[in-house]
Amino acid sequence: MFTLSSSAFASGGAIPKRYTCDDANVSPPLAWSGAPTGTKSYALIVDDPDAPDPAAPKRVYVHCVLYDIPAAVSELAEGEASASSVEGARDGINDDKGRGWTGPCPPIGRHRYFHKLYALDVLLGDLGANARKGDVERAMSGHVLATAELMGTYSR
Repeated sequence: MFTLSSSAFASGGAIPKRYTCDDANVSPPLAWSGAPTGTKSYALIVDDPDAPDPAAPKRVYVHCVLYDIPAAVSELAEGEASASSVEGARDGINDDKGRGWTGPCPPIGRHRYFHKLYALDVLLGDLGANARKGDVERAMSGHVLATAELMGTYSR
């Protein structure tokens, strides 16, 4: 079974302030196991479906897009959810118009943050300097061997 976990918070639990805009704004440590045979790379997408208000969500806010994570990698240490920290990996653009991690920063209410890791049977390659979540999802289509998910929450 393909699983994704964090030593910083339990699935369904609160994301510590350290990983948010209210503190250090670094990515939490993530670890995974049980990738299927034939995995050639991973893609990580972190998003918040509750933006801007969980009572009336209007959009999914993307916090991190990281792809072409080498198959030999099975964890990202704190602050390593970016291509500059993982040799061979590529960053997509998050909704802060940056690369790498942008932490939870909900304007109102308790938001859910889904960390989704995809085991892929290919390297996606260069999707362009401005690749976003949708570009990565289209490139992954037909190549996803397994998906693991970790959900955490945060409110201010």
